[in-house]
Formats: sequence, structure tokens, C-alpha cells
Amino acid sequence: MHYEMLQKEGKIGTMTVKNRLVMSGVGVMTGDPGGRPGKREIEYFKERAKGDVGLLITAVTRINDDTGAVSPTQLSMADDKYIAPMAEMVKEIHAQGSKLVVQLHHPGRQNFALFANMAGRIFREGEKHPVRWGKMRKMLGSSDTAAMCDPPLSTVAKLLRPNLAPSAVPLAYGDTAIYNQPTRALTVKEILALEDQFAQAALRVKKSGADGVEFHAAHGYLISEFFSPHTNRRTDAYGGSLENRTRFLKEILEKTRALVGPDYPLLVRLNVDEFYRDIGMPGVGLELKEGVQIAKLTEAYGADAIDVSCGTYETLNHLMEVTTYPLGWRTYLAKAVKQEVSIPVIAVGMIRTPDQAESLLENGSMDFIGLGRPLIADPYWMKKAEEGRSEDIVRCIACQTCKMTQMKNAPGGETGRCALNPRACHEYEYPPVGRRNGEQRKVVIVGAGPGGLTAARELAMRDFDVIVYEKEASAGGQLHLADKPPCKEKYAWPTVDLLRAAEKAGAKFLFGHKAEAEEILRQNPYAVILATGSRPRGASVPGASLPNVYTAAQILRGDAELRDRDILLFGSGLTGLETAHYLIKNGGNRISVFDMSKTIAPGGPMQQVHDIVPKLKKAGVAFYLNSKLQEITESGAYIEDLPSKTREFIRADAVVLSLGVVPENSLAQQLKGKCGRVYSVGDAVKGGFIIDATLPAFELARSLE
Repeated sequence: MHYEMLQKEGKIGTMTVKNRLVMSGVGVMTGDPGGRPGKREIEYFKERAKGDVGLLITAVTRINDDTGAVSPTQLSMADDKYIAPMAEMVKEIHAQGSKLVVQLHHPGRQNFALFANMAGRIFREGEKHPVRWGKMRKMLGSSDTAAMCDPPLSTVAKLLRPNLAPSAVPLAYGDTAIYNQPTRALTVKEILALEDQFAQAALRVKKSGADGVEFHAAHGYLISEFFSPHTNRRTDAYGGSLENRTRFLKEILEKTRALVGPDYPLLVRLNVDEFYRDIGMPGVGLELKEGVQIAKLTEAYGADAIDVSCGTYETLNHLMEVTTYPLGWRTYLAKAVKQEVSIPVIAVGMIRTPDQAESLLENGSMDFIGLGRPLIADPYWMKKAEEGRSEDIVRCIACQTCKMTQMKNAPGGETGRCALNPRACHEYEYPPVGRRNGEQRKVVIVGAGPGGLTAARELAMRDFDVIVYEKEASAGGQLHLADKPPCKEKYAWPTVDLLRAAEKAGAKFLFGHKAEAEEILRQNPYAVILATGSRPRGASVPGASLPNVYTAAQILRGDAELRDRDILLFGSGLTGLETAHYLIKNGGNRISVFDMSKTIAPGGPMQQVHDIVPKLKKAGVAFYLNSKLQEITESGAYIEDLPSKTREFIRADAVVLSLGVVPENSLAQQLKGKCGRVYSVGDAVKGGFIIDATLPAFELARSLE
């Protein structure tokens, strides 16, 4: 397929874009401490420009270094001192033939109050005192910092200067430290000052040589907070009617246009629906009908393009979808806007392949394709499409690793990471190929899960002679279980994509072949990498080996078929929850979930837990926390209620155990002392997420001498 529409030149105001692909702003925080785009940030964007992305949009770039700051490594255009560093990045992007737009942002109520209070000092330390900055970064990245941000957990928050918002409405729905932050309403004088700061920042962007500005009026940040009747309860000229609620944006655009002139492209990333109805709050917030009206006003106010989006931190799974959301689910939002405006419409929303993108352009759903996370996973997405190699694209599975790691790492000044592209955000440290010095030295890899496939690809690219043993008939490892629950089919993609890349690099695979220590040693390998995975952890209680007892892995593999049964499932981690969902959808079973913890899925990935728990509750799943399994019988199990120390027998047809995993590392013991270089990665060391396999495998493959 030639993708004629995708490769077609496009216009946004006076800006000509060489194709219809836009990298939407994604906050992975790759800047230098203090707000400048250093080598890491430049190489991150330059890599996507090399991949022939037509237009790159930076992530949230602050307009002041005080209330507008959300991270030590967030970009800034709050002062003239930032113009020259930004100009350096613009120069690098232009050299690759791409355009760069800077996204200007203020977080409003969606910020860590503690960080905002410390921002000025943090930036001074980061620029002038690297050693002290290192100590401060460690403190900011600690769990204690998160606790200090949450008023119910600490009196420290009472001393903090509140976050700013149209009205004093703090985030109230969620379970992370950013919720329930002290918040107060802006004065009119402060509103006018913020408008000036947006306009002045835009002028600095123009002076840097960047091709345009995008005002972030989406995702529950400050500008969109003015739009929403949920967060804007003002009774003055900035609240009430739609015209009043959009006045803040209108005046920002007017002041900016007065400074940058009539021809400089001004884009707006716009929320058109906040989806509060999907978290049980019908009639709350902004919905599509009013969102389209805001889009029409945005055009009338002078915007050159609208970048359609949706959701807030309180409806986070609509802002940044988890993998269960269907491909292209947001298309109707963009189409509704495009039908009512004449300026170009950019849109994101689970677009993963060039075929899908071409279809959306052909049917007029949007004018430009917006990709965020897919270009983190594969910066060469566009170039592969242009070269007729779309099958080589590493497809983003919306696993949320980039978001989870960004939220965890940003307070300490580190970046987000990608489960499928370990180089992402670290392109400067890791060139595309690395050293080609393998000299055909043999490396044996045992296991073709994501860790083994990543190591095989990287080592083969370095000219090592790589052979991979996999006892199963196909690659995938634990991903063969991860893709079985309802709507998790995308988890099959990495197996296909990583295997293809490893084979094209020259790695050889033996499937259906269990590697034995003697066979490995006979090959006299230069190195051995064990990506042998894990096995389910059993329960050390009476009756655990009865025939009515199954592991989550057995259920997901299809080794046991349970239908119309009463089932007790022990372990409320994500695997347990997804196994419960599988048992409901694939057998109409009735499930009760038990866990010793006080909360469902403690420590689990927040967005995925928030996605699945409501579905399970709606399906009638009962949750019993603070509950300990004591004994299993052929007709049920004995459970201890931990707070009361009472014991109860609950009848059931089957018991399913989802109690975590144990590393499968027997080969490591057999090879110990017999082979000079033996390494274990992924679940063979400790059970975890995909990135816990791919990242150490990548780093090992790059560091092997």
C-alpha cells in the first residue's frame, strides 16, 4: 500500500507539513534540569524527525517557572534565557526536514502542590549545584514525597501554597498523591497575568525559530478547567455561559496574535468531552455537544488548527487509554469537530497502523493523524510505512508503561520509559545500533519471551551469532497468557513484532526445543542469557493439590475449562482480576475474589485496575479483603477473616490460585562455574511487567563486551 493520503503534504495556517503525521505531545520529561532542551531531549525528538514525522509537538512546556511547573525536567519558555536552547533543538529538527511546534501549558489544579512550592529552588539547584541537585532529586523521587503531597496523610500540605484553578475544586477521584491537593480560585488579576505569560511564552517560541505554538486546552489542565462546568463555578466574566468559560482562551489567543503577528501558526489542543458519565457521574463536566461548540468558538477566536482530545486526570483512562480500548474509539469525536470547523483537525485515539491511519484520512475523519505513544514505541513508524515495511513497525499496546514510569520518575528528574523500545527517551545514551563488534561470537539465549527476543535482536545487530532455544512451539513466553483475558488481544503484538525484528537481524530460533545444560556447554558459547521466565507460586495449605484447584496460568492457557461454576479465586493482583474476567466471559462462572491485603490489587497499575474492577463488580464479582486462605477441600475452602480471626467455610466448585510467580532459574544453577558468562533476565530473576524483561535484556545486550 502506498499510503497516498498519509504522505500528502498538508497546511496549518502558513505552515507547510511534508506529510499528514503529527507527533502529539506526550509528557515523558526528557529535558534538562531547569527547563532547557539538552542533548537527551534533542536526540529524543531528532530520532522521530529521522523517522520522517512531518510535525513534532513538544510535551507540556511551562509558561512560568513557579505555579506552572510540573517536573524538574519539563521544558520551559518562561524567560528569554530559554530561547537560545530551544533554537538549538529547532535547528536539529529542521535539519531532518520536520517541523516543530511548542506546546504551552499550565497545570492548574492537576499538580503536586509540594513540587510547585519548591520549583524555584529546584531549578536554581539543578542549574548551579549538580551535587545538591542530585540529593534533592533523590528526595523528590522518594515515596515520602508522595505522602507529603496528600493532605489526609500529612499536615505538611496545610502549609503549602495551593494549586491555582478557575474555582476551588481539587481533584477528588483517584488514589495517587496528586489527588486532593490544596486548590484555590484565581483572581481576575491573576487570570490576566497568566494570559500575558502564555502570550509572552509564545513570542519566545517564535523567536526560537519554532514553527508554531500549541496551547494545551485539554486533559483537565488550566485552560480546559475554564471550559468545564465541573471545575469552573465562577460567577464573573470568566464563568457561567459558554462565551464566558472560553474567555480565558479567547484572550490568550488575542494577546498572542498581537505579539506574534497574523501569520504565525497557533494550534489548540482541545478537550471536547470529559467522560465523567463513565465513572458514574452523569451530567457532570464537559460533553461532546458543548465541546463541538467550543471548537467552533476556538476557530472564531483565531486558532489555525484544533488538536482534538478528551478526558482529565479524574477520567484518566479516556485521556490515555489502556489496552482494552478498541482501535480508533475516539474517531467520532474528531469527526464531530471536523464537520463544524473549516480549519485543520488533528486527532489521536488508538491509531496503530498506517492502514488504519490512511483509512481515517480517506473517510474525512481528520486532516492530520496524531500519534503519541506509537512514536515512542517506534520512532520510525512513518519511514517504515513510506518504504513499504509497515509489517516491521513495533506496535504500541497501550500498556501504560510510559505513563507509569513518567509519574514515578518525574519528581526525581528522570524520564518515562517504554516497554517495547528501551531506547526511548535515552537515544542520546544509546545510538540506534550500538557497536558492531560481535565478531560472530556465539551467544545462546534460552527463552523467547519479550526479554529473550529483545536480547536476540540487539546482539544479532551487533554481529553476534545468536541462537535462541524455546521449549514451546512458538515465541511469546508470559505474553501467551497476557493476551488471553477479554480485550487484551494487543498483548499478542509484541511477540510478532519483536520476533520479526530479531529474525531480520540474523538471530536463529529453535522452537519446541528444551535447552539442556550439556547441550549449551557443548557449543562453547561466549555468553548464555537465560530468559526462562517463571512458574506460578503455589499455596502451602492443606488441599492445594486437589483436582478442583487450578492456577491462573492453567485457566488462561486453556488447560481447564470451567463453565457455570461457583469459583473462589485467591489473589486480587492484576493477573487474578484478569483471570476472573476471563472466567466470566468464557464460561459464565460466578466468581468470589479473596486477598489478604486491605485493598484490591495493592501496588497494581492504577489505570488497568481502574479499568477492570468496575467491569468485575458489574458482572457480580464479590471481593473479600483481609481474608486468608487456610484450607481447600473438594467442596470449597476455609477462609480466615484477619481482623476478627474468625474462620468460615465457603462452598465452591473450584478454587483458582493467582499468588504470583517464582523464577524458573534451574539452568543458572546447572551452568554455574561451567560457563564464564551466564546472565538471567526478566521473570527468571523476579516477576514483573514487560519492561522488567526488555530493559535489562537490552542493557545487557548493549553492554556485553
